[in-house]
Amino acid sequence: NLYAFEKKALEQKLDLPKAIEFIDIGGPCMLRAAAKNYLSASPVIDPSDYPLVLEQLRAGKISDDLRRVLAGKVFRHISRYDGMIASYFEGTSETALAPEINLSLSEVQSLRYGENPHQQAKFYKSAFSLKGGLQDAKILQGKELSYNNLLDIDGAAQLVADFPEYKAVAVIKHTNPCGVAIGKKSEELLPIYQKALASDPKSAFGGIVAFNSEVDAATAKALAEMFLECIVAPKFSSEAQTILSAKKNLRVLELPYLTNTEQTQKQLDLRTILGGVLVQERDLVRTDKDSWKLASNKVPTSQEEQDMIFAQRVCKHVKSNAIVYAKDGQTIAVGAGQMSRIDSAQFAAQKAAEFGKSLKGAVMASDAFFPFRDSVDTAAKLGIASIVQPGGSMRDDESIAAANEHGIAMVFSQIRHFKH
Repeated sequence: NLYAFEKKALEQKLDLPKAIEFIDIGGPCMLRAAAKNYLSASPVIDPSDYPLVLEQLRAGKISDDLRRVLAGKVFRHISRYDGMIASYFEGTSETALAPEINLSLSEVQSLRYGENPHQQAKFYKSAFSLKGGLQDAKILQGKELSYNNLLDIDGAAQLVADFPEYKAVAVIKHTNPCGVAIGKKSEELLPIYQKALASDPKSAFGGIVAFNSEVDAATAKALAEMFLECIVAPKFSSEAQTILSAKKNLRVLELPYLTNTEQTQKQLDLRTILGGVLVQERDLVRTDKDSWKLASNKVPTSQEEQDMIFAQRVCKHVKSNAIVYAKDGQTIAVGAGQMSRIDSAQFAAQKAAEFGKSLKGAVMASDAFFPFRDSVDTAAKLGIASIVQPGGSMRDDESIAAANEHGIAMVFSQIRHFKH
C-alpha cells in the first residue's frame, strides 16, 4: 500500500511542507520494478485480486496472463498516484487548463446501463472532487441511481446552487428545467415549490426536483402526490423523510453542499469527441446588473430588473437555443433546445398558453443574442415588459429599434450562456 496522499494531503488540504510527507518513494519504485519483471514476479496491489492469486498459487503457478493483468493494474495505479502529486505541485487540481491533464479517476459504482440499455456505464470520481458532490450524496431511500438520474441530479443541483441568496426550487427533465422559482429565506418552502411546478406540471411528471434548503413536512406531502424520479436537497426533516418513505421507489438524496456556495463544483467541463477530449472551465458567472448595458429608451423597473436577473440565471442552465419567460421570481415558461431562437420563443409562449398563463408584464431572457428583430416583435405581441439578452449581433440596431417601437425595456447583459 502506498502512502495515502489522496486521503491525507488532498482531502485534508495540507500545505506543501506537510503534504510531501505523504509522497511515497520506495513503494512505487518496487511496484514498477515488479511490474516490469511481471514474467518472474506477481505485483498484487488490489485486495480483490487476492483470492484468484491464492487459488493459482495453490494450483502450483500464477499464469502469465494474470501476471500481465496485475502489472497493468500497477502501472495504472502509479500513474494515477503520480498524476495527483503532479497536479498538487502545479496547483492545477483540474481547475486550470494545463498543457497536460491527469484526470485521476476512481470508480464510485457500476451503473445498470448508460443513457440506453445497450450502453455500459460506470460512475467515477475525481481525486480533486470537492467534498459534498454527487460522489458523497447520502441516499436516504429509493432504487439505485441510473446514469440519466445522475445527469439530471447534477443539472438540478447546479441550478439551485446558483441562487444562494434565496430559497430556490427547480424541476428538471432531461437536464432542462421545466420550472424554477425562488423566494426569500424567510418564506415558507411549499408555495415556492408550487410556483416552480406550476410552470409546466405536465413535463414535471417523472422528473427531478431540487431544493437548496431543507425540505419540510408540508412540502414533502405535496411532493408525494406526484410521480417523481428523484428529490434532492441539503436536508430533509424527519417528518418529511417519514412521508416520502411511503414512495418506495422514489430516490431521495441529501447533498449538503447545496447550502454552501464555496462547495459548488469547480472542476473543468470535459466532453469526449472523436479522437480527443474538449476541456473548458465551468460557466460559473452569475448574472447581475454590473455588466448590463441599457439598450432601449425605456428603463426597466426595479422588479423587472430582479426578474431579469432571475430569468438570465435560469437561462444559463437551459439547452440552447434558450428562452425563459419569468415574473415575480418564477418561470412562466421555458423554451429549450430549439434550432431557431424564434422557435424557442414561440414554443415557450405556447407552453404558457397551454396552462392558461398570461405573459403580460413578464420578462424575457435569452442565452444568446437575437440574430433578427423577430424575437422582440414576438415578445411585444405577448405583452413582455422587459428583455435581457447578451447583445452582440450584427443586427442589434434592428432589435433595439423594435424594442423602442413597442415600448419594451431591453438590456444587454454582455455575457453569453450557450449550453450544448
